Amino acid sequence: MYLITLDSETDFDGWRKAARTLALHQVAPADVTWGVQGQTKDQIPPGLSEAPSLPPIETEGTFSVPANFIELARIAVLHRDGERFTLLYRLLWRLKADHDLLDTIADPDVTQAAAMAGSVQRDAQRMRDLVRFREIGREQKAHYAAWFEPEHYIVAFTAPFFARRFADMPWSILTPDVCAHWDGHTISFTPGISRTEWPAPGRLEETWRRHFQSDRLTTTNAPVKRRRNLEDASILGSILGPLLADAERWTGGRIAPRSEALMTRKTTAADDLETLREEAAHCRACPLYKDATQTVFGEGPQTAQMMLVGEQPGDKEDLAGKPFVGPAGRILDDALARAGIARGDAFVTNAVKHFKFEQRGKRRLHKRPNSYEIERCQWWLQQERTIVRPVVIVAMGATAARSLFGRVVTIGKLRGRMQVLADGTPAFVTIHPSYLLRIQEEADKRREHEAFVADLRLAGETVIKSAAVA
Repeated sequence: MYLITLDSETDFDGWRKAARTLALHQVAPADVTWGVQGQTKDQIPPGLSEAPSLPPIETEGTFSVPANFIELARIAVLHRDGERFTLLYRLLWRLKADHDLLDTIADPDVTQAAAMAGSVQRDAQRMRDLVRFREIGREQKAHYAAWFEPEHYIVAFTAPFFARRFADMPWSILTPDVCAHWDGHTISFTPGISRTEWPAPGRLEETWRRHFQSDRLTTTNAPVKRRRNLEDASILGSILGPLLADAERWTGGRIAPRSEALMTRKTTAADDLETLREEAAHCRACPLYKDATQTVFGEGPQTAQMMLVGEQPGDKEDLAGKPFVGPAGRILDDALARAGIARGDAFVTNAVKHFKFEQRGKRRLHKRPNSYEIERCQWWLQQERTIVRPVVIVAMGATAARSLFGRVVTIGKLRGRMQVLADGTPAFVTIHPSYLLRIQEEADKRREHEAFVADLRLAGETVIKSAAVA
């Protein structure tokens, strides 16, 4: 039996290194106990205090696991479940023999790891949505602080988001686990603090209450776990309008209290989706809105189990205000029908919500969105995902895949196999239906169309399997 002691609860690199060494030495998961530095003796099983050390690796042996497992493990490690390291090593051990294990969504280990990653991502999103700073000190000596109680070990994971969004002000996010600090240049961390150490309210509270009196959120109907943080936000206050507006301009002008009200008031999912649609109609996060006719929001039931994500609206979609109603839409409809999927049962949307084009005489020719435009629109896609909560997502085209995975991906390398997004959602990558319009040879077009149908059918089968497991 081996005892592996990691440096911290979030020591992914340490776990990865130890897991690789154990696997190369053919140490089975049942023969490993994982611990964290600083654990008390009663947390360590008897007889392991003098656990043997692994001998040096004498061979050049190696093995590979799917890249999406590394992404999944990196997130799942942040879960507060004490058995997460054991679960992930067991998955790694099994992946050595079955490289396609993660495609088996009914597998208990795969399901549990994906659920852990999803829970971590939801907690990180909750932190991004609910953290509200208040001012301590005045003028040049001002510092901004916020209190948050995370469910998982997400503070270091989420801190870079706040460094980007509030780059021009010094802030601290205080939590029971660890405290994150930003001085305008670097993020640093100090040990967590208890709630009693949280500083007394500052001068910003009454100003904040007056400024947002007409749109102040009500926490009565908020879930219990969220209500604690929401009440802290309403009591402690927020950064004043101009500063907050600058920091969150990327969301299209959404101010914090309204965002919270959207998240916490007791409404139906359809109302939430409709509210989001109305807000997206006024998005000014990137310059594309200036030339486009309108925002083209997603369409479909809020209970949809499948989400189809395309690149951006085309000319027809821009005029109609609906996704996939032009030539590419007709190809998609035909492929869905052949795959046994009713379009009306799916939620269809795009990674970018405005039509980007180049004017050629009277024609408007499609132009591919750049990375800035994709990033600015990611927030809207994420909110659609949060409300719809699809069982599976299909990324149609490189732009859609980039928005969902947060990086450039090659369709050919990922196509035909289930991927796992950072929040644990199964995803499939395929071509954009407009690609079929550009193929000249009929034989090539038929072959590619069949492959497209096969990709959609695979996603549909994943939904069916998921329902069977549930």
